Amino acid sequence: MKQTEEDLELDLDVDADLDDDSEIDIDLDDDDSDPKRGGILQSTSKRVRMIFSVMASPNRIDILRILNSKGPLTYSELKSLAGFKSKKESGKFAYHLRKLLRQSLVALNKSERRYTITNLGKLVLSLARQIEERSIIESGKMYVRTSSESIEEFNSHKIIQSLVREGSLPLELAQKITEEVENRIYKYQTTYLTGALIREMVNSVLLEHGHEEYRNKLARLGLPVYDVQEMISNLDDVDNGAEGLLFNTGQKVFAEHLLTNVLPKDVADSHLSGDLHISNPGVWSMIPDTIFVNIKELIEDGVDLGGKYLDVSRIPASKQLDEITSSLSVVIALLSKEASQEIVLDGFVALFTKHSKSLPELEQKLTDAFATASTTSKYNKTSTNVSIRLQLGTDTKIIHSIINAYKNYVAITPIPKIGLIIDADKGKVSDVSQAVAEILSIGGKVMFAKGQTSSYGITNGSTKASGPLSITLQSVSINLPRLAFESNKDETYFRARLALLMKPALASMALRKKEISDLTRRGLNPILAKNTQYMQRSSVSLVVNLVGLKEAVFNILGFQDNKEGRDILHKVIETAVDVGAKKGKELGDTVAISMTETEGSGRFATLDGEKYGKNSSLNSMDADFYSQGIVINASEVSDYTNKSEPISECNKLSKLLNGGLLVTLDIDKDAKVEDIKKSIEKASELTPAFKPTRHTAICGECGFKDEQFDDKCPKCKSPYVV
Repeated sequence: MKQTEEDLELDLDVDADLDDDSEIDIDLDDDDSDPKRGGILQSTSKRVRMIFSVMASPNRIDILRILNSKGPLTYSELKSLAGFKSKKESGKFAYHLRKLLRQSLVALNKSERRYTITNLGKLVLSLARQIEERSIIESGKMYVRTSSESIEEFNSHKIIQSLVREGSLPLELAQKITEEVENRIYKYQTTYLTGALIREMVNSVLLEHGHEEYRNKLARLGLPVYDVQEMISNLDDVDNGAEGLLFNTGQKVFAEHLLTNVLPKDVADSHLSGDLHISNPGVWSMIPDTIFVNIKELIEDGVDLGGKYLDVSRIPASKQLDEITSSLSVVIALLSKEASQEIVLDGFVALFTKHSKSLPELEQKLTDAFATASTTSKYNKTSTNVSIRLQLGTDTKIIHSIINAYKNYVAITPIPKIGLIIDADKGKVSDVSQAVAEILSIGGKVMFAKGQTSSYGITNGSTKASGPLSITLQSVSINLPRLAFESNKDETYFRARLALLMKPALASMALRKKEISDLTRRGLNPILAKNTQYMQRSSVSLVVNLVGLKEAVFNILGFQDNKEGRDILHKVIETAVDVGAKKGKELGDTVAISMTETEGSGRFATLDGEKYGKNSSLNSMDADFYSQGIVINASEVSDYTNKSEPISECNKLSKLLNGGLLVTLDIDKDAKVEDIKKSIEKASELTPAFKPTRHTAICGECGFKDEQFDDKCPKCKSPYVV
């Protein structure tokens, strides 16, 4: 007749009351019959042997460990946790538990029907652990899963070597820390020993001993398991496949490295607190923000990739139209990997001057080249922009072919990465305004500017009209409203705080320039290094961006938006420019001040809202970000003259800011092509540089954008509107 689990448990209750003499598993070779021994000694020896016989079973040690960590437990709970899950194993489990009960290592609370470990059981468990630790130490058979994807035998000397090599610890201290870590490893009895876990223990011991500076050198950079899982689960923000996930993950690691190990602590703290904002910290030390490059020189000379990009077809010096356009798409894609924000291509019209007799072919091949080149790198939320600079007044036919090719490209690309920069210094905007208006109506990107200027309004900082290569580093923005809050409405103190904050910010930018130069020289950016004689011929300017100037002066310092208030606003810019010039001379670098777009604007507003109250900084404005540059309403521009207040102020700021000012011409989403054309022509008469922007609805499901829509896509009926 088979016993049920309840019957077995009942048997255990009865057996638990039996005398120890009922134990029959006694060593037959015992010598307790020696008449010289006393009764007490004989009984104690027998008791110890019985306890050791209990310890001989791994199952019984497991039961003690479970009760020690999770008890008191019912019979069923204990049986399940101990791994005896089938009915066939019930008798075996009851046998082991009976042994433990008889030796008083486990006790049963009969009223609650729960089992607990006794003090004697805890002592036995501790002894078993010590024996295991000692045997592991002497046998050396503990294995570590390393970060290099291998399993190796645990070796404490490797910890010592790591402490000395990575953390620069003195050998004696490294040995002392390692000994304590080793003891903890054996004490915790972890079943999954990894290199990361050992490093955690090392860092914990270092902190306990007050060695924070060593711990910072040895810290492991990376993402928590939860964050990685969240990235995989939320793929709506990833629009370029697995590459997007890998980019995001890698940048988080390098951003953490930048803030903990590269930047001076005061600069890192200023970024984290919201006094400063560093854009694209994941690639901050690796690649510049904006590159101005003469594409004609690059393609006609042939691109030398050296030993890099061995899987990319080599690009010889190009002469024929087919060769030039195919080389163009490859060069754009490769150059985009070497800038985080924008590539500005000069010499574009001159590149195609010899091919003016085959304009239809040129237009088609350029459209194809743009489409191929649009698979540029994505180091931030938006891809690296590519801007083609066209100087009006040169070869009109080539310019129109380029513009038409660009329009064709925009029509087939929901969000174009390539844009146009129209330089009307020697020509008339009216020559291209119709085509540009059509391009803007379907979501194209166009900037109007004189001289070498990026689509963000950043100037190249070079005194030359058109150098072979110019680079700007413009990743640092200053939170002016935060400085104003902390200046107690004292305008002089506000400017003094601005000057103090700029000095470490510029010193960190000079450090960034050196880091990028070193990495480029060593081959990280092969096009910059091998094809543009980066170190010899390029000019590099450090640009500091001012955010929230209007909010700081008018909303927080309390000045009125009148002549007196604007004079203060100008004085703030002059202070920044003067400090930049002095610090630049000290560093041996060109320093410029700009007011342009940055994702830091929204971050600043959010942080200040949390710290001071939302409406305190934005003054009950609807926007969730601070002012960036100047915004002109396209519907009002026809009423303006050069002396109109918004225009005169805009032109005054343009002269003061030596790093560039972004002037946005805000076009209504319902504006017709003819309205856009008129607004562009009028704005070009009033200000030297401006960027027309018009919000275009794009279906996030199918990419449709052929017409304006609000609620849902007219093609696929999706409500997901970008």
